[in-house]
Amino acid sequence: MAGAVEQLIEELSRLPGIGRKTASRLTFYLLKQPRESASRLSDAILQVKDRISFCETCGNIAEGRTCTYCLDPRRDESVICVVEEPSDIHVIEKSGGFRGRYHVLHGRLSPLDGVGPEALNVDRLAERVRQGGVEEVILATNPDVEGEATALYLRRALAPLGVRVTRIARGIPMGGSLEFLDEITVGEALAGRREL
Repeated sequence: MAGAVEQLIEELSRLPGIGRKTASRLTFYLLKQPRESASRLSDAILQVKDRISFCETCGNIAEGRTCTYCLDPRRDESVICVVEEPSDIHVIEKSGGFRGRYHVLHGRLSPLDGVGPEALNVDRLAERVRQGGVEEVILATNPDVEGEATALYLRRALAPLGVRVTRIARGIPMGGSLEFLDEITVGEALAGRREL
């Protein structure tokens, strides 16, 4: 295979969720496209690298020093939703159920991978709470071992600051069937039940 093709396959396969087979398909798809298409793609990648940074307040992506959520005066400043990555904000926003502010950790605790509290954006979160006006911090880390460990760490770190710390609910997904769910999910759904 030509060196340039192999190099593109190698670079694409480094992307998360892209294996060598998918990288190969993408490479051959791009080869069939007009040069202008490849140029637009490369320009878009370079623009993201040149124009996007992280918000100084919450850690979300921003074009400038502050993200659109932190600049929006209609958002509730008394509630902060903590997420692992900027992409998690997009999922929460699509739900339409949250109108507060965000805080991005840029990861989660994972001792096996060498990720400790110092690698996360925790100090800035504590600083935001200390500044006052924050009544609740919602922990929206993923419901896996690392996400749970991160939520527990944050709860302990924020407890002395006198802020209410809550965790997003977990349980049975809409359209889910009990027979296909694991015991932990069913247990969480029972523990988080609410009155109708």
